[in-house]
Amino acid sequence: MSTNTEDQGNSMDIVKWGLVVVLVAAAVIGNQYFDTYSVLYRAIAVVVAMAVALFVAAQTVKGKAAWAFTQEARLEVRKVVWPSRQETTQTTLIVFAVTALVAFCVWLLDMGLVKIVNLITGV
Repeated sequence: MSTNTEDQGNSMDIVKWGLVVVLVAAAVIGNQYFDTYSVLYRAIAVVVAMAVALFVAAQTVKGKAAWAFTQEARLEVRKVVWPSRQETTQTTLIVFAVTALVAFCVWLLDMGLVKIVNLITGV
């Protein structure tokens, strides 16, 4: 009996996702079709259509799972210990210095290889 309920949920999800596709397509096509109207009105219509599409998508099984994932991700971000401004500045300067050093070494290697190739080819 649970399989029957799952099939009904999946078929409703298919209908909901179809509605989402129709709403997004209507927003895009409507924005193109009504190009003579004010940009403000078209922008409001697109935002409303996208909000309704997002609301319908959130009612599906995958939409609910995505919402739960975003809530968990938000909790994890709150647990992160962010570096101080001084630590960030020092790390950035170290990265710049190492990048410059590696670039200089690659430049020297390139110059040396060009000299060697010039000696071999006689150019």
